[in-house]
Amino acid sequence: MVNLSRKLLPSTAALAAFDSVARLGSFSAAAEELSLTQGAISRQVSSLEEQLGILLFERSSRGVGLTAAGASYAKSIAGALSQIRSASLQVMTKRHSDQLNLAILPTFGTRWLMPRIPHFVASHPEVTLNFATRIGIFDFDREGIDMAIHVGQPDWPGAECTYLMEEMVAPVASPAFLAEHPIRRPEDIQRLPLLHMASRPGAWDHWFQSLGISGASSQGMRFEQFSNVAQACIAGLGVALMPLFLIDSELASGQLVQAFPHQVKSPSSYYAVAPFAKVDLRPVAAFRAWLLDEVSRYREEVVGW
Repeated sequence: MVNLSRKLLPSTAALAAFDSVARLGSFSAAAEELSLTQGAISRQVSSLEEQLGILLFERSSRGVGLTAAGASYAKSIAGALSQIRSASLQVMTKRHSDQLNLAILPTFGTRWLMPRIPHFVASHPEVTLNFATRIGIFDFDREGIDMAIHVGQPDWPGAECTYLMEEMVAPVASPAFLAEHPIRRPEDIQRLPLLHMASRPGAWDHWFQSLGISGASSQGMRFEQFSNVAQACIAGLGVALMPLFLIDSELASGQLVQAFPHQVKSPSSYYAVAPFAKVDLRPVAAFRAWLLDEVSRYREEVVGW
């Protein structure tokens, strides 16, 4: 049984020599392609024929040609040799480059994360980052994702959630809107059009309760992304409860201003999430460690964080 198994698994050197001769139709051409002597190619092919117990080539003074069995065998092994070459190339490439498929939140990714990514690339040139935008919990295996930035609670099934940062939220609006709708007390906000994030349906109630104000907040437009909420505010459509660190540029330019000077810690926090099976993968561990360093540096830079 052992001898039969060995006969069915010829050496790759012999198969490569046979494949080259079959494609090029010449022992000398195959020798040049594989950087071997013509004699070495001939010996590899003869060894293969002996191992298989069949004649693969018809040899004559005019050259060589495949036998019917040789033509069938060449066609059958071509795909296998191609797969071996591809697999070898992939393994060789991965020695120098790890892939990290990262899911990011739209606004957090654009406003906070992306400006810092060059630092990671510079310190980890061996890691290739691939980005995808995802909101909410998803199936890592089905989506082909290794790691995600998540906002909410640390309750992702089958995954490790590493705390990154909290967020402070405050009501904001455009200067023109506030000129038409003066806000002197927080109760004034309850009577105005309030803009809501679909992923945080209780955010306004939480803000009012932090001031000891009960009663349902007014209904208003709902959005899936903070960037759209910010644009709606700038257009004068209402007041929005926004994480201030995500609208630094709008606040700095004066497009948005705080509608009332009261910030509150959001019930939602940011987490780096990875499935348990990938927690210790080198690119995942490297990105998580770098992310924690960036968050720590950011906290030191932000007053009152």
